[in-house]
Amino acid sequence: MKNTGMTRPLDHLGRIVIPKEMRISMNMKRGDPLELFIDTEKKMLGFKKYTGVSCRMCNSIEQLTYFKENLLCHECILELKEGKNLQEYPSDLKTQSKKIRTYKSDLLMNRLRDLMMKHPAYPQREYAKLLGISQCRVSQLKRRLEGK
Repeated sequence: MKNTGMTRPLDHLGRIVIPKEMRISMNMKRGDPLELFIDTEKKMLGFKKYTGVSCRMCNSIEQLTYFKENLLCHECILELKEGKNLQEYPSDLKTQSKKIRTYKSDLLMNRLRDLMMKHPAYPQREYAKLLGISQCRVSQLKRRLEGK
């Protein structure tokens, strides 16, 4: 598991809010069912979006086959065998994704810097609203700006 560095308190009913960035990255929407997992030895709780009994690739519920801990439908298996709809996996994916993230971070930092110059008295939540990101992310970007 990857450590995100984010913490969330339990409310008085024992609930937590899943951060927006995580919900977006995991394609979770309000009302989606979640499947819960627990490791009592490590005292860890995990969850994933519940897909139910459906094809892992197309969500079909017809003619399912269990393959390497995943359910696949007959149509998807045939497409895989025939090599249809395959996309080439970039060999330098780690480098490529890091460049994209860096570019986006630099763009956000520049936009944040401009906003801070125009509106120095705004609180972080206003910057977050204007940039469409979380207050946590604004705090991270501000720290990076101070370091430069």
